[in-house]
Amino acid sequence: MSKIGIIGAGEVGSHIAQAALLTGHRVVLANSRGPETLKDLIDELGPNASAATAVEAAQAGDFVIIAVPMKRENDMPTESLADKVVIDTNNYMAWRDGPWPIIQSFEKTEHEIRQEQLPKSKVVKAFTHIQAPRILTWGKPAGAPDRLALAASSDFPEAIAVVRALYDQFGFDTLALRPLSESWRITPGQPAWKQERHSAAALRENLAKARPVPRP
Repeated sequence: MSKIGIIGAGEVGSHIAQAALLTGHRVVLANSRGPETLKDLIDELGPNASAATAVEAAQAGDFVIIAVPMKRENDMPTESLADKVVIDTNNYMAWRDGPWPIIQSFEKTEHEIRQEQLPKSKVVKAFTHIQAPRILTWGKPAGAPDRLALAASSDFPEAIAVVRALYDQFGFDTLALRPLSESWRITPGQPAWKQERHSAAALRENLAKARPVPRP
């Protein structure tokens, strides 16, 4: 199993960490306040979890999950993430992130911008259209008739392959959405983003229904 670096230890990062640990991975968690502030969470997660700085988590991970909002000025450890698959769980939210016309007009998606900020990494959008607690409760065994599907979007097939393996271990099928410029189809407000139980067929149908209506 892999060692996964996770930058962001809030709701999304901590739930993905729990799911990863339950499926045999090791995790290295970082937040913006320093490793010492993560002691309680690490104690709760157990011996296969550890705390680190963002740089250390990026260096330690076989692949890295970013579970924090994107900044206009990149605040991720670019060089430490070079040549790695970077799973970006971020959704742009105007109420939180402020006006960002290039995203709101659909000129670029937030994940295309993240890829530009991390030009040496292989960015893949994942875990963006499921509420974090459901990662632990909605998974089903492979082949189950009611197994749900989640989308993964990237310009790199090998990055989607990493997410496909992780989704499968967590109990979900994968629908690949390429290239990354198509990732707007699973942004807030689109049919596929709604917090519903999507089979692969339903998710595919809702992706096709997406329309580039300017985002508020």
